[in-house]
Amino acid sequence: MKKNINLVLAGCVASLFLMGCNNSKQGNKGAIATNAAEKVYVAPGEYDEYYGFFSGGFSGQLSVYGLPSGRLFKVIPVFSQDPEKGYGYSEETKPMLMTSHGFVPWDDSHHPDISQTNGELDGRWIFINGNNTPRIARIDLEDFSTAEIIEIPNSAGNHSSSFVTENTEYVVAGTRFSVPIPQRDMPIKDYKGNFKGSLSFIKVDQKTGDMDLSFQIHMPGFNYDLSHPGRGKSHGWFFFTTYNTEEAHSLLEVNASQNDKDFIAAVNWKKAEEYIKAGKGKKMPTKYAHNKFNNETHTATSTMKDEVLVLDASELPGLVYLLPTPKSPHGCDVDPSGEYIIGNGKLSANLTVHSFTKMLDAIEKKKFDGEAYGLPILKFDDVLAGVVEQPGLGPLHTEFDGKGYAYTTFFISSEVVKWKLGTWEIIDRKPTYYSVGHLMIPGGNSRKPDGKYLVAMNKITKDRYLPVGPDLNHSAQLYDISGDKMELILDFPTIGEPHYAAAIKADKIKSKSRQIYKLDENKHPAVAKSPNDTKVIRKGNEVHIYMTMIRSHFTPDNIEGVKVGDKVFFHITNLEQDFDVPHGFAMIGANTSELLVTPGKTETIVWEPKQVGVWPFYCTDFCSALHQEMQGYVRVSPADSKIELSWSLDDE
Repeated sequence: MKKNINLVLAGCVASLFLMGCNNSKQGNKGAIATNAAEKVYVAPGEYDEYYGFFSGGFSGQLSVYGLPSGRLFKVIPVFSQDPEKGYGYSEETKPMLMTSHGFVPWDDSHHPDISQTNGELDGRWIFINGNNTPRIARIDLEDFSTAEIIEIPNSAGNHSSSFVTENTEYVVAGTRFSVPIPQRDMPIKDYKGNFKGSLSFIKVDQKTGDMDLSFQIHMPGFNYDLSHPGRGKSHGWFFFTTYNTEEAHSLLEVNASQNDKDFIAAVNWKKAEEYIKAGKGKKMPTKYAHNKFNNETHTATSTMKDEVLVLDASELPGLVYLLPTPKSPHGCDVDPSGEYIIGNGKLSANLTVHSFTKMLDAIEKKKFDGEAYGLPILKFDDVLAGVVEQPGLGPLHTEFDGKGYAYTTFFISSEVVKWKLGTWEIIDRKPTYYSVGHLMIPGGNSRKPDGKYLVAMNKITKDRYLPVGPDLNHSAQLYDISGDKMELILDFPTIGEPHYAAAIKADKIKSKSRQIYKLDENKHPAVAKSPNDTKVIRKGNEVHIYMTMIRSHFTPDNIEGVKVGDKVFFHITNLEQDFDVPHGFAMIGANTSELLVTPGKTETIVWEPKQVGVWPFYCTDFCSALHQEMQGYVRVSPADSKIELSWSLDDE
């Protein structure tokens, strides 16, 4: 009976929400009714104040927008193949998408987080998770490209990631779905007590950014949803929300919502380091891929690792404590001081705020309320800082403006609510359109937020944009939060499903942005640094073409002696040394994508001709007044042809 009541209530709430959507525009006079248009206007030739990095969700990518304009600058390929840039198609980038499951050219990217120094965004790198095939990627913000991807073993549904500690010591990755560890064939009905979760701590080299899977903590078989690091006074801790503490394995929308409270898992990663130093970690056989792109050789490599260091939380006192939190919490957020830990229970009428100071006191005085799989459960009242009462329906995520205020999204009531830290008083609320998930304030999850703008990321956009069929782009909405009251000043469509975003002042990045790759530093094994270095070589049924491109010519531009059944490698170097002069390359019949080769780089595409004939190739990116003339031909002869390889160099 309880299950039926829960389902009926959920249906009623959803119906009320959808009815409300149709009335959203009553009394809405638009942005021109205020000074909103002026606030988001960036004049031609002027720059936006912020870079905004938005996850692409099921696109698997990361999008770069300017704020406050909402202009899309770039889509950075990360976990998915990208035909615009040839990422995942070129021979140099294919290794970036290797995993222990083989070549996986897609993922579900959720949570970007920018590197920090002393708790402030430093603009060196941005990290993002792959949710489906558990992975963490590092994007280098010097050239806005994916530099490294590391697969996460013993994990499934890599959702509570990627979030960085305040000196970028670690990036964490928590599992959403608990699974058998190690994986094995067993009945799903035996989930309870046999499945486990894992929390992975990835070490980051402070000079290079290189990642290394340092250790994992194995946890009870709950679902680990979201996480944030401690900061300031709570630096050295990490906090993860959990749900399904019932350990249900079927009909989770009902069976994983029975407990009045779930937990925030407080993990003392400094204590973990002590245990590792004392030899308490155990090496566990496993298999995972670690992929890196080398900016000198312009080539990625994939290395398969075979073990990971593991800590068992149930066996190591002081490593993990459980903070009871109502009910089915999703977001887990820490304020800039590191004192307040907010647990947003999706099915709770209130927001629960925990105190880090009280938590330490409760631990010291052993104010425990039992345990779960050997992990102490702290008493709810002993760690409670306060409650924001009845702020809205369906609380999800909270960020901070650095001025003593917090902002929380409410999915069901479609709104953002501003409230005061310490007094828990509701200050303001504004509607979103519609079903808001995450929100973002630039630096809002750091020690020094910039409380000028807030971006809400919405799941539904019905009636906001011109219709384009049954599925619409998701949207982001920009609010001015510089005054006492929030003001909606812009909305703009987004790529994929943006779960979360991170933003940083543009002046922390733009002056460091790479403009070219220096040709004399190019160490690609197939580089041709001038037309004199170009050549065509046969190795059995492989033909290797070492080609250059420059406005507006390919060298060589005519090639003969290729045969049906050959495997033709075009190794192409862009000789340009001017900013923003890429060249494209496309070959008719190639079963890959084009290449977009930036100045000074070398990239490789493979073509396997199936038919005799004379087949053209051309530049795909308009590069000069003679762009249309930038082309060439490959003559393909029968497989038994005796025609020797020949090619032209400047019409020789």
